[in-house]
Amino acid sequence: MSILGLELRRSAALGAALIATAVGVGALYTATGRWSAGWMTLALTIREYLLLMWPLALAAGAWQGRREHRAKVGELFATTARSRAGRMLPVLGAMALTLALAYLLVTAAGLAGIVTTAPYRPLPTFAVVTGVGALSLVAAAWLGLGLGRMLPALVTAPALGVAGVLVVFFSTVGPADRLAAAISPVHGSGPFHDYQTIDNRVSGALAIWLTGLAVTGLLLFVAGDWRARTAALLPVALGLVAATAIVPRDRDVLNWPVDPVARELICTEDAPTVCVSRVHANVLDTLTPLAREGLAALAKLPDAPTAVHEDTRTIGYDEAWPAPRAGVVTIEIRIDARGGLAHPASVVPAVVRGLGVGYDGQCRNRNDVVERAAASWLLGREPRSDVGLVPGMIEEDPGINPEAVTLWQGLRELPDDEALARVTAVRNALRACQDPSGLLSRSAG
Repeated sequence: MSILGLELRRSAALGAALIATAVGVGALYTATGRWSAGWMTLALTIREYLLLMWPLALAAGAWQGRREHRAKVGELFATTARSRAGRMLPVLGAMALTLALAYLLVTAAGLAGIVTTAPYRPLPTFAVVTGVGALSLVAAAWLGLGLGRMLPALVTAPALGVAGVLVVFFSTVGPADRLAAAISPVHGSGPFHDYQTIDNRVSGALAIWLTGLAVTGLLLFVAGDWRARTAALLPVALGLVAATAIVPRDRDVLNWPVDPVARELICTEDAPTVCVSRVHANVLDTLTPLAREGLAALAKLPDAPTAVHEDTRTIGYDEAWPAPRAGVVTIEIRIDARGGLAHPASVVPAVVRGLGVGYDGQCRNRNDVVERAAASWLLGREPRSDVGLVPGMIEEDPGINPEAVTLWQGLRELPDDEALARVTAVRNALRACQDPSGLLSRSAG
């Protein structure tokens, strides 16, 4: 322990860990909204930031690996009775301990921000994903040690840092899905959805590959001649073969896999029913009165919806459009940087916007002008642009809102029964996937 303590004080291990921690925590808290939804989004975000931390660990190992060459004591140490491996183990231990701890500290810093707002805690999977991330930093540091000792030039460490960024990046976007999942520590981490997980078989395959990489780095670091260095390539080769052999073949498992428990709906006990996914259960109390206000506006229509559910589809992540459920309005739930409900002002318009008729990905007979005017009449307020109201909406056709205002004003001039009949006709047309154009400007009968 005294030798290990000496290495912690005098080697680059502690400095590398501090830099990696600072970079990881800084990156996390620069973009808190990416991971505030839950534990797995945090784990995936930290894995994505290995794009920064992994090259740092590689470069730090290479810098440490040239210490004997830099101090010109290699021949002196070679004359001592202590074996080469015995001299190297404390350095290996110091680098592994500090960089693994750095990864855990980054994770702990993230957990401190969501521990009170993230009710769903998939601890076993979270622990596995975090453990593999920590292992990746150990593998990078040990590989850097081996390469730094083999190539003890001043330029080796910075060159390996740059190369590490490129290797991590291209190992994710370049190879086929199965190979990327088996070798890239950031595979599956960006982009990701709030219900995403990493299959334990994928984590196992990656852990095998990283272990082989770490052993190769260790053997390169303690190798005394070219034969030993050549033999050091065997573990990484065997690790690659084993990892690619056991990694799943199913693309749904490799890319954006869904945790079904995280996506389960948690609902209010009283009616009208409002439901959110388990991973977003902390916003149910905030969402419920807003969703019910939207349902109250829709209740003016005959056969109106009686429930609001979170839209738990992962459209854009290779998932097909499911059929809309009768009597249920689905809306998207977003989580803000503090773990609460983001954009609460958009909830009521989101419930009423489609007059209770959801999008199924097939019907093309939708009319934004007519739907906005009809929804605004139900809400009793003048139509307004979706820009600034709908999350992510930054522009729209400038003619939509003025035309909607004109139709809305026409509805207000009609008797309530006549206006309601026209709005109902629009809703019925949407249900039948018929063009609703003109239904607000002429008699519904």
